[in-house]
This record gives sequence, C-alpha cells and structure tokens, in this order.
Amino acid sequence: MANLEILVSELPTLIQSLKLTIGDSNEITEQVVLINNAQEQLRNIQKLIAQEFQFQNIKTSAIATLPRIDTVASLLIPSVGFVHPAIAKKFGNSETQISLTELKSKIDDWIEWGYFLQAIATDILSDVKLVNKLNSDINHLSLYAKFQLIAESLQINLVFEDSQILERQIQKITNSQNELLQLQQKLNYIFNTIKNSRSLLNILLGASAFYGKSGFALEWLDDNHELIISSDGKFQELTDILNERDFFQEQIHALIIQSDILKEQAEEALKKIGQKISQEPIISQQLEIVPKFSTQKIVRSALIIASSILILGFGSWKIREHLSLTQERSAIANFKFAQKLGMEAASLVQSPPHLLKTWQQAETKWHQAINLLDSIPHETSVSDRAEEKLAYYRINYKSISQRILIEKQALANLESAQKLATEANLYVQNPPDSLLIQQQAKDKWQQAINLLEAIPKSTSVYIQAKEMLPSYKTNYAAIK
Repeated sequence: MANLEILVSELPTLIQSLKLTIGDSNEITEQVVLINNAQEQLRNIQKLIAQEFQFQNIKTSAIATLPRIDTVASLLIPSVGFVHPAIAKKFGNSETQISLTELKSKIDDWIEWGYFLQAIATDILSDVKLVNKLNSDINHLSLYAKFQLIAESLQINLVFEDSQILERQIQKITNSQNELLQLQQKLNYIFNTIKNSRSLLNILLGASAFYGKSGFALEWLDDNHELIISSDGKFQELTDILNERDFFQEQIHALIIQSDILKEQAEEALKKIGQKISQEPIISQQLEIVPKFSTQKIVRSALIIASSILILGFGSWKIREHLSLTQERSAIANFKFAQKLGMEAASLVQSPPHLLKTWQQAETKWHQAINLLDSIPHETSVSDRAEEKLAYYRINYKSISQRILIEKQALANLESAQKLATEANLYVQNPPDSLLIQQQAKDKWQQAINLLEAIPKSTSVYIQAKEMLPSYKTNYAAIK
C-alpha cells in the first residue's frame, strides 16, 4: 500500500502534464514524450490497485490514508489560478477519501485523454503545411497584444506649430490605420476558419492565429464534448473565441474613428500653417469664375428633380421596407427555433450512455438547427449571433455523429458476438465431437469474446457485453 500512496501523491503533477500546447513542432514532440511517461505511471497505479483488490479482496474500501497525502486531497492546485468549471472534472473533486474503484475509473479517463492528445499531435506533425503555419504563428503577437500596441501608438499629442512634426505624426496615424485594417482582416479570417471548418486541425489553426506568441493548450474535453483550452492562465471553451469577435470588432471600429478624428485635426493644422498668403485675393478670384445663373431657375429645376425622384422612388421604397420587415421577422423566428432545437438536442444527450435512437434524435435536432441558422440572411439583426451559434452547433453535430458511429459499431459487435456464440453452441451439441469441430467452436468463442471486449464503456450495450463475457469465457475454457 505504501508504494500506491507514493504514486498517488504524484497524481496532481501527473495530471497537469496531460495537456498539449499547440505551437512549436519541437515542443509538441517533447510533450508527447511527457504524455507517454504520465500514462505509464498511471498504468503502474492501476497495477497496484489491481494487486490491492487481489490480495486484500477490497471491493469498496476507501484509501483511508489519503488525508495525509495533501496533494491528493486538493487536486485543484492553487497555482493553477481560476479554473473553468469543466476542468474540475479533469482533476477530480477535492475529497478527503476516494475509493479504489473511483480512482481506477478516473485513471481510465486520464489515460484515454492522453491517447486523444497523442492522436492530435500525430495529425499535426504529419502535416508539413500545418506545422509551418503553427511555427509562423508563434512569431507574431496575439490579436489582443497587437491591438494594445496599436492603441498605444495612437496616443499622440499633436504639435500644431511645427509642420515637419505634424507630417511625421500624420504618417504614424496612417500606418496605425493600415495595421488596424490588417488586424480586422485577420480577425475575420480566424472567425471564418473556426466557424466554417469541420476539421479540428483547421479550428486549431484558427486558434493558433488568434493567440500567436501567447500560445494555447488543450486541457480537457468536457461532458458537452467541448474542448477546454488555456492561454495566459485563462481557461475557456475553444469556441468561445467566436464570442470575443464582437468585442474586438467594436474596439477596432472605435479606434479607427478615433484615428480618423486625430488625422483630420493634424491635416487641418498643417493646412493652416501652410496658409501664409492673405485669404482675400483668393476669394475674389473664386468669385470671378462663378457662372451667372438665375437663382430662381436653379431653385425651380431642383424642385422638379426632387419631386420626380420622390414619385419614382416612393413605391419601390415601400416594397423594400415590407420585404425587409418580413425577412427580419422570419430570421428572428428561425433563430429562436434553432436555439430551442439546440437546447433540446443538448438535453437529450446529458448523462450518457444512451441508446442509438437517442443519439440519432439529437443528431437530427442539431442538423435542423444548423439548417435554420444557415438560412438567416446577413442583413438581419440576428445574423452575427446566428453565425456564432452555427460554429458551436456544427462542432456538436460532428461530435454526436461520431458517437452514433461508435454506438452502431458497439451494437454490431454485440450482435456478431451473439451470432458466433449460437454457432459455437451448435457445433458442440452432439458430442463426441472431432478435434476440428472443437477447434472451430473454440475459435468462434474467442472471436465473440474479442468483439465483446472491444465494446467501449461509453456505449449503451457495454453493461450487457460485460455481463455476457464471463459465460462466454467459461464456454471457451470448457472446450478441451
């Protein structure tokens, strides 16, 4: 038990190493090694737990000595700072006692998370273009840091008396405006990449461009199949980047307006400095080239033109107004109904495992919600919110689709195992059997056992498969 206590005391450090920082390719390779080492130590703990069960016949006993292992009693380590609620499930609850069974279950989840991170790392490192893009992103400032830098550069005190200094200041303002436009374009690229992509790697690429030098790490996968990431000590869902788009757009727009006002003031001051000649001769010259038109004729012509435009445009304006109003109402209705479908779909799949039919119902609702959001025109008031929801809903739809594939495979395994068991029984119904028949029956039992053992714990038929396994193994062992 002492060895187990020592290993358990190292769990907090071990679990914290089960994350993948997206950035430099060399660092990703090093992290894979750390993940492998962490998984190996977790397997060692599993072996010791198995020994405790075997030698002491422990079924539900708690590790009573855990309270004296301080780190286990507080898996949420203070140095981590504020943690997203979903991360709490990664570290476990801060309990004073934890049963061996519960600990084994948590370790299974941690090892599985490690495999997920390794798979992502392998996909990244096998794509040369992706690696080059990630390596490029870490050499640039994050969007937030870049915005702060531009904002500071626009804190200019205009020197109204010196034309040379004013010219330099105007050039500096122009450069900052160009940088703001580039930042806006980059923000749109990131948003569209995350929103429209169905590939996790592309979504990670968008996030990489967003965080730049700050970098980000994949921390955990919560119960709603949302990836939890961290950057600069802040934890959030991956798709929360989409929610920050509006904030940045508003800030950039406000800064552009501010820079326009500043530039206008500087140019006006520069113009005044350049005006060394008296204004009167200029005014008389301007008056000399003004054509001598009749004022009454000008007013009359203007009234005729204005009346014509009003008469011709009134009808089409009313039609456009009506169509626009109808479109707005339809868009709002579609958005609300899509939200309702999304909530229903999310509610359906709470606390898995579920039957295949339940997963399919949720998939259908996500699909309907996506179609509704996709149909909302860009000119409507709910367009931006619909785009944000769309990205989130597509990720959920893809996750549910994966779940359905896993559930279908599990059902197929169960049915195939049952069929093989029936065939094996038929082979040995009329003993004595030949060695060949016995061997065929034994092979079928083995195949059936393999199929049942391959059924994931997250599926609805896992318990049924687990209950069938002992009898299948008994029948397999009975054949000599």
